[in-house]
Amino acid sequence: MVLAMESLCETHNDIKTLITELDLPVTGWDEKWIDVYMDISVKLLDICNALSSELLRLNQGHLLLQCALHNLESNTSEKLVRACSSLDSWRQNIGTKNPRLENCKSILEDLVDSVSLPKVKNSAKGKVLMQAMYGAKIQTVFVCSVVAAVFSGNSNNLLDLDVAKTTTWAQAFSELQTNVNGGIRDIFSHGKFPVLKELDEVYTAVKNLYPMIQDGKRPIEVEVFSNSFSDLGRRAEKLAQGLDFLTKVVDGFFKIVLSGRDALLCDLRMPDTLADPFPGSNGKRFVR
Repeated sequence: MVLAMESLCETHNDIKTLITELDLPVTGWDEKWIDVYMDISVKLLDICNALSSELLRLNQGHLLLQCALHNLESNTSEKLVRACSSLDSWRQNIGTKNPRLENCKSILEDLVDSVSLPKVKNSAKGKVLMQAMYGAKIQTVFVCSVVAAVFSGNSNNLLDLDVAKTTTWAQAFSELQTNVNGGIRDIFSHGKFPVLKELDEVYTAVKNLYPMIQDGKRPIEVEVFSNSFSDLGRRAEKLAQGLDFLTKVVDGFFKIVLSGRDALLCDLRMPDTLADPFPGSNGKRFVR
């Protein structure tokens, strides 16, 4: 998921570079395409916010795991009871649906409606740009739908995209989409919970450890308990690191989309400029 989001960031940065190299001034853009871009960018920011809210929720769950592990270091019955309470809260946390993720499907479906390969006449540069943006939109919707489905635990967030057969990468994308979406749907069909691998490993470790301490007494099988305790600590740390990496890259994608939108708005306020419509920006101005 981290690599997929990093790839998405690279693609959107490449689009900005391409626009610079093509030297297409904003003043020459059709107003319709500017409106479409603005609408798409808002939807992408909404998706980023939804993903960020889920990452924040999972990170809050990590604090509960840390609290449980801290209490498990003690031999007192009181501390074991507190550890059980923290583990109960963690399981409740990951089992709760995030309404912002549930709304991703409608946002993604709106994005699909904007995905088309427009015909550009009498403009070789315009044709190159439209083809590149078409590929970027396909990749963006595909990656975001997969991430939203995995986090929400809902296969309805998966979208099956039809790609124009005139593109050289249509077959490769179709095979990738079939394998990824099919694999995720297969996991859901078997009722596996949660789908995220690192989260599933923590879930299993908690399930193994919990029965040993639920009565508030120190386990008789000390070695088994110690191994389970250590295993939970390792799994929790691995999950936390993964969530941290993913949080940073989602935040990076948000800033890329926001900076491109901000820069375009700046150029529209200066109709005589011929500068790159999507240069880097400090992202401080945002008009929806």
